[in-house]
Amino acid sequence: MNANFESELMQLLDEHEDEMIKIRRYLHEHPEPSFHEKHTAEFIKNYYRDLDCKVHDCGDGYGIVVDINADKPGKKLAWRADFDALQIQEDNDLPFKSQNPGVMHACGHDGHTAYLLVLGKCLIQLKDKINGSIRLIHQPAEEVAPGGALSMIKDGALDDVDDICGIHVMSTMPTGTVQLHAGPTQTGRANFDLTFTGKGGHASMPQLSNDAIVAGSYFVTQLQTIVSRRLNPFEVGSITIGSFDGVGSYNAIKGQVKLKGDVRVMSKETRKVIKENIEQIVKGTDVTFGVKSKLDYDDNYPVLINNRDLTKEVETWIEESDIPEVRAVKDSGVVNASEDFAYFAQKKPACFFYVGCQPKDGGIYPHHSPKFMMNEDCLIICAKSAASVICHYFA
Repeated sequence: MNANFESELMQLLDEHEDEMIKIRRYLHEHPEPSFHEKHTAEFIKNYYRDLDCKVHDCGDGYGIVVDINADKPGKKLAWRADFDALQIQEDNDLPFKSQNPGVMHACGHDGHTAYLLVLGKCLIQLKDKINGSIRLIHQPAEEVAPGGALSMIKDGALDDVDDICGIHVMSTMPTGTVQLHAGPTQTGRANFDLTFTGKGGHASMPQLSNDAIVAGSYFVTQLQTIVSRRLNPFEVGSITIGSFDGVGSYNAIKGQVKLKGDVRVMSKETRKVIKENIEQIVKGTDVTFGVKSKLDYDDNYPVLINNRDLTKEVETWIEESDIPEVRAVKDSGVVNASEDFAYFAQKKPACFFYVGCQPKDGGIYPHHSPKFMMNEDCLIICAKSAASVICHYFA
């Protein structure tokens, strides 16, 4: 490895840590939800406008690809960061609190974008020392299926790429830790919309009606038997009903209810078992209660599988770099959440790893909480961890 290259890059990142924080706070204050990230994309492109790199739009949405040393021979490493926010009303008292009602960076994507922008600028400054090329993938719409990754892949985001890496900050992991896992690492996901239609009526005459709320409630309770009685106990699977829309009045029987569900799995076999059993329970509910159902089932994000060889190298490289801000590099184990980075990992050897961002006061609010908080010390750790990988990769 070129020790001088790594030393210079780390020094540049230290000099620009305040800029990372400033960018993160600006993005946090101006969040945009999935598939609507117009101004965020403009901000990203403007950042690279006067830098010596090639920038182009990619995909059906607001995806951006940045090539450093675009035509230089040698290996090509891609590095991905997402930049969409969530449709959540922020419940934090911050000077840079979200200014967009009902939208919040509640998952850390503002931090992902901030560290990668500054890292990109520093890499461009030292690009002559890189024995190959780097592609930065700024991806929109990670949070909502079908996600932004698929259309970027179709539009050539991974053309000529040898390997791809990415980082996610984690509020559930202590700040100062870098965590990663080889092999199947994050769950695959499916979502479904379900409507039960019965016959509404007066609450005092239930015999003349067909209560959709009762049918929907029965479905929800029966759903719990899939994981407990249909899956191998050593398999990973979860089913959640996140929405049950049965709002009505005191004295009226509902004729229709609408439900939204979420499924998480770690294998194709489990995905198949859960889907088939949900379909069976829906049909059984129709027969039992005389209702009519409409099920829209969307199998979307696959299981995220980290390449074992690359992940082991990434772990070794970060440890060898002895980054002052990193107190520990450890195995994260399997992470429950799903990620459309999994689509990139299906196409190229990949390593997706985690940087702890647990707040200093120890108050842990999970991702997607309206009170999600990030310890901004994680930004320099993200940048330096990525820098370590990049310097070793091109050694």
